[in-house]
Amino acid sequence: MSVKHAISRGLELGRSIFQLGVLKAGSRVAAKLRADRVRAGPAFRTAQPQAFLPLRYRYYRTSLRGLAAQLQWAGFVRRFAGGSPRNRAVFLAFGLGVGLIEKQIEDDRLSLATCNEIKAVFRKKKFQSPLKPLAYGYKLEDYIVGNQIGKGSNAAVYEAAPQFFCSKKSDGEPAAVQIRDSEGEEGNRVMPSLSCCSLRNFPLAIKMLWNFGAGSSNEAIFRSMSHELVPTDPLALAPAKQQLTLDGNFGVVPRRVSAHPNVIRVYRAFTADVPLLPGAQDEYPDVLPARLNPSGLGNNRTLFLVMKNYPFSLRQYLQVCTPSRKQRSVMVLQLLEGVDHLCKQGVAHRDLKSDNVLLEFDSDGCPRLVITDFGCCLAESEQSLQLPFNSQWVDRGGNASLMAPEVASAVPGRRVVIDYSKADAWAVGAISYEIFGEPNPFYHAVGLHSISYQEKQLPILHSSAPADVQLVIRLLLRRSPTKRPSARVAANMLHLTLWGQRILDKQGNAGMRKLAEWLLCQSAVVLLKGCSGPAGNRVEAELQRNFLRNLELEELRTAMGFLIYGRNQHTARIPSA
Repeated sequence: MSVKHAISRGLELGRSIFQLGVLKAGSRVAAKLRADRVRAGPAFRTAQPQAFLPLRYRYYRTSLRGLAAQLQWAGFVRRFAGGSPRNRAVFLAFGLGVGLIEKQIEDDRLSLATCNEIKAVFRKKKFQSPLKPLAYGYKLEDYIVGNQIGKGSNAAVYEAAPQFFCSKKSDGEPAAVQIRDSEGEEGNRVMPSLSCCSLRNFPLAIKMLWNFGAGSSNEAIFRSMSHELVPTDPLALAPAKQQLTLDGNFGVVPRRVSAHPNVIRVYRAFTADVPLLPGAQDEYPDVLPARLNPSGLGNNRTLFLVMKNYPFSLRQYLQVCTPSRKQRSVMVLQLLEGVDHLCKQGVAHRDLKSDNVLLEFDSDGCPRLVITDFGCCLAESEQSLQLPFNSQWVDRGGNASLMAPEVASAVPGRRVVIDYSKADAWAVGAISYEIFGEPNPFYHAVGLHSISYQEKQLPILHSSAPADVQLVIRLLLRRSPTKRPSARVAANMLHLTLWGQRILDKQGNAGMRKLAEWLLCQSAVVLLKGCSGPAGNRVEAELQRNFLRNLELEELRTAMGFLIYGRNQHTARIPSA
């Protein structure tokens, strides 16, 4: 065996022995510690890099560089103490192999410390809604209710304003707001859009739930419709009702999610007698109580939710507007950010579709999306995104067309559990087709079914969709949830695509140190732009702050790996000239 061959074998042996014997054990311990921290739920993580090896590997943990130096020195000493040249070469090369990975480990530690420091800086400032908090409004009489702006399967939504807010006519009646009804293609009626005048006069929206079987007591109504309260503000309920036991559909208290720019915020929730609102007799006569419609089936009281008034739903917006290429990518990213926020707080929406996404515009005209309608959500504090599916009567959620494969194909049985941790991310992948101007492949126009479709049957997106975004969408629509990226990883991929092209192009020659430097530059740019004022309220600024607030080194590395692999595959398919 030549000396060159012996050295190469020693380097390979040193690297493999260390990785299999030390790093593998360390990764198991790190995963266990990470899981313990998730279960314990600490309020703050230190910004210092954590030791990733157990106590019995203290020597390796504290002085890996020293270990390499001692091995190399021992190999050098053996040169004069006897022994075959081959054994001395292998022993020396083993020391060199251990020393070579010291730089990689040190880069990882520095990157981890950088991510934690950046995350700590941006988590200090919580998201604040641009709408000023209400100090009143716990009764329906506190609002002026305008025209109907939406209707679903379980509620009607009306524009509203505080009593003192709307301008008055001379006769004391609220100012009339004209809402135009338009006819869509093939004679289909399109939901009227709100004019600027309407939004100025009615900045709020009131959602009136339909009450069929909950009775008319406040406690029964709150218990039956408690999932609608998941996105409520801490002061949404009147002080006298804050201690109500909200049992939910499964007998446990549902979670409440914190404020997020891409999740609807409910400012007030109260019960009241069902009024005769505009269009009620024509739009939903059967759900009215008998005192308003003798043939009605509804109860006298129901739940009302007060939230911000948005001019469009996502479906309405895509029917009348054509967003730019970058805006489409930003819209998909916002949905992933909202889904990731819900998943981290133990909530699965389970009814995500373009009708349940509302939309407004920032100062630059970029659409800002919010996820709404939590009536079908899974939010039980004890379930943790997993639902026991022991009977066919267990509710899987709404909108069967956009139900993830692992949910739609589940068969009830003993100890069967449906995992919803990646189900909403799959729905975002399907909605992305609509955002990029294509028919949703899981609606009747294309005819794919989430139970039986094959990934190769998915339509190819229009060329207006960037290649990296198409990769993200295809990954989100993978049938197996184990092969599907989480909402956080998919969001990181889009962040890197939108603002990190330079680091992606250099990743073949750059390591984690270059990534840490890029993160520091991004943090400086976001901080210089400011976190408040007109620039801080833009959609892109909010997304960049969310990205830096949720930095996790492993998730970022996984996202980068997906992108680099996808680019290499795309390059391999292009024939050479």
